[in-house]
Amino acid sequence: MQSVAIGKAAAFPNPGRKVVEVDGTSVGVFCQNGKFTAYENVCPHMGGPVCQGKIIARVQELIAADKTSLGLAFSKDQTNVACPWHGYEFDIATGQHQGNPRLRLRPVPIEVVDGDLVITLPEGTRDRIARSRSQRPREAR
Repeated sequence: MQSVAIGKAAAFPNPGRKVVEVDGTSVGVFCQNGKFTAYENVCPHMGGPVCQGKIIARVQELIAADKTSLGLAFSKDQTNVACPWHGYEFDIATGQHQGNPRLRLRPVPIEVVDGDLVITLPEGTRDRIARSRSQRPREAR
């Protein structure tokens, strides 16, 4: 495991995002309400740079008591990041895709140590990502 300090927690914007490179692996770090999450910058759909996508509130359909639609509204509680390649959206707090529970971002452990943000990558992360990308069918790339 490789642990790397990526900066001061107090200097990180809240809400905010920063994409860092550690040993050839791109990691997206997010802060919401003072809570930090980090994910490998690889979309599970087709490997796009998901953490660099647009950050937006989750869109939810409002349902009346009689089960009819009242239209769409932005969530006040959930924020998503949308992959810039194909628009797949993932909850920043959990990494979970909004419509498919089998799709999720791969989390990277992050903690605050003596005021510094520290992420921890397992050994071989870069090689695992490279292998998974090379195993995709040619037409899916």
